Amino acid sequence: MIANIFFSVPIVGWALREAVRGGAHAKTLFLVNCLMLWALAVMLLGYPAIILTALAMTAVLFVFVFIVSWPYSKH
Repeated sequence: MIANIFFSVPIVGWALREAVRGGAHAKTLFLVNCLMLWALAVMLLGYPAIILTALAMTAVLFVFVFIVSWPYSKH
């Protein structure tokens, strides 16, 4: 249900749907597009785009480490 909400966004939805349901080529192109979007944000906004990306990745990696190191987890 949540995926359908993201898939219904006009521009991003079809690219995200292809990345989820498509083959390896579609996933690679989606990753390249995300990197190009980040590079465009750095060109337009400068240093704050790099800082905000680093802050977001800090939270993501913190959750990842928390999940991996949780005792008695079934993974």
